[in-house]
Amino acid sequence: MSLLVIGTVAFDAIETPFGKTDKIVGGAATYASLAASYFYTKTKIVAVVGDDFPTADIQIFKNRGINVEGLQIKEGEKSFFWSGKYHNDMNSRDTLITELNVLANFDPVIPPSYQNCDYLMLGNLTPQIQKTVINRLQKRPKLIVMDTMNFWMDIALADLLETIKLVDVLAINDAEARQLSGEYSLVKAANKILTMGPKYLIIKKGEHGALLFFEDKIFAAPALPLADVFDPTGAGDCFAGGFIGYLAQVGTINFNNMKNAIIFGSALASLCVEKFGTERIKNLSQAEITERVQQFVKLSSFSL
Repeated sequence: MSLLVIGTVAFDAIETPFGKTDKIVGGAATYASLAASYFYTKTKIVAVVGDDFPTADIQIFKNRGINVEGLQIKEGEKSFFWSGKYHNDMNSRDTLITELNVLANFDPVIPPSYQNCDYLMLGNLTPQIQKTVINRLQKRPKLIVMDTMNFWMDIALADLLETIKLVDVLAINDAEARQLSGEYSLVKAANKILTMGPKYLIIKKGEHGALLFFEDKIFAAPALPLADVFDPTGAGDCFAGGFIGYLAQVGTINFNNMKNAIIFGSALASLCVEKFGTERIKNLSQAEITERVQQFVKLSSFSL
């Protein structure tokens, strides 16, 4: 049994109203695998970096017990780099620089020791790469969770729709749900998207929480009001990693466990944004996670 996370391991340079960074470690697979590792000890990663990626930064994964055998290091090439500047509302941002580098020709290699994984997290990448990973596994995982974005809806919709057919859980934000479905109402959007293949749909609403759809059931998770949000980068990936990591830990896939997973994922995301990059989530204690989850429980608990 294992959890396989595929996505980007990269460098980011971030500017927010609270400060700015030089190049720091980022990427969807980085955040998702770190978040998942707090719940599930058999987390493995498939990604690609250049030889400019320091060994000390790879140690971040090893410190959390994450298997990096599937992390390709391309000699003579540079790692993927993204730079962005967040606006004052922290919900919108401008991309300043995108350098694909090694990601331009990324061919995901699945090591033999990674086969027979039970849980697969498809971080935000081209739909074709996500599909390739599924096809290269010798057996279908118990649960496949897929994250994607509007960019792929714009330039690779046909590939995206083919990949969506193969997954169990699709995670997108509210704007992406409306774009993918052509419906403004999120309930109507969800109903249409669920006919495209996934059994469950998560619609992320940023500072307004998240919605979980399954058949005729809906669960609404709150967002935790935070006094300080330093850097939203990676919050969605931490959410996804915490979500699938919790489900891998409990080992049973049903709507009730999905609801709990949404809360645990939200807790990891809320911790992530409190500092820049991975600084907050790479050294969390279980007590901190438990306390944050309890805050979510209290936030939405009431009796009639």
